[in-house]
Amino acid sequence: MTDTIPTEFEVLDERFAGVGGDDYVERLHTGTRWAEGPVYFPAGRFLVWSDIPNERMLRWDEMTGAVGLFRQPSGYTNGNTLDREGRLISCEHGNRRVTRTEHDGSITVIADRWEGKRLNSPNDVVVRSDGSIWFTDPPYGILSNYEGYAAEQEIDGCHVYRADPVTGEVRVVADDFARPNGLAFSLDESRLYVADTRMRHVRVFDVREDGTLAGGKVFTEGTEQDNFDGLRLDDTGRVWAAAGRALLCHDPDGTLIGRLKLPEPTANLVFGGLKRNRMFITASSSLYSLMTNVTGARPVWAGR
Repeated sequence: MTDTIPTEFEVLDERFAGVGGDDYVERLHTGTRWAEGPVYFPAGRFLVWSDIPNERMLRWDEMTGAVGLFRQPSGYTNGNTLDREGRLISCEHGNRRVTRTEHDGSITVIADRWEGKRLNSPNDVVVRSDGSIWFTDPPYGILSNYEGYAAEQEIDGCHVYRADPVTGEVRVVADDFARPNGLAFSLDESRLYVADTRMRHVRVFDVREDGTLAGGKVFTEGTEQDNFDGLRLDDTGRVWAAAGRALLCHDPDGTLIGRLKLPEPTANLVFGGLKRNRMFITASSSLYSLMTNVTGARPVWAGR
């Protein structure tokens, strides 16, 4: 039987007052070392997520509630998403690369180097509707053998990258981050939000037509407990962030308007289910779920 805990929404602004859902949060699975990178597959009605230190990916079946192995070894995979064709895009700490899992199960490398140097350890990834793949590259996977393999950093800095869908060119689009982490596009894809975990804030950039970025002002700042990690948008443009023992909800103007409290440090989230109104949250040892009256932003595979 699935464990449950009481749902704790905290309203910080009247704009959050109408947000709600079930009176209980379900804990669908526990026993991971550091749960990350949830991605929902609507065609199969299942969710895949990463258990980084155990070098595995797990799969939860929405129809049966069963949990099993999806991939092991996983290359210490962290963040995951789907591309326009419903293929899995993954950030592999251990292999220091971004990959695509084809429909036949084979693996295609999207990016593993920049200017001939090995990437640090790609962390999180999003796909734009033009097919370009954007990812962050902090060094967590090479700092020790816990989330990858201890190694020297070949690139001077921790950057945000864009992989071109036609040429495959990998280029830096932002190079002034301490620890870039979660990222998400605005609903019209004119802006890119990027979390900087070490700086405890989220920044927002304007996306130019040529795929470059401008701006980069601070969108929201957190407290000492708010180590911003994964980001997602709902269909109203609100920005949800995994930070500390909560999901934080921000109005498009950057105001923190509410939070969903959780018993463990959170890492990431994704909207799934048939109506995209089911939140899946990876938090330390567990995978949580909550049916809400909030609908996730339309995913890239569904078209714009």
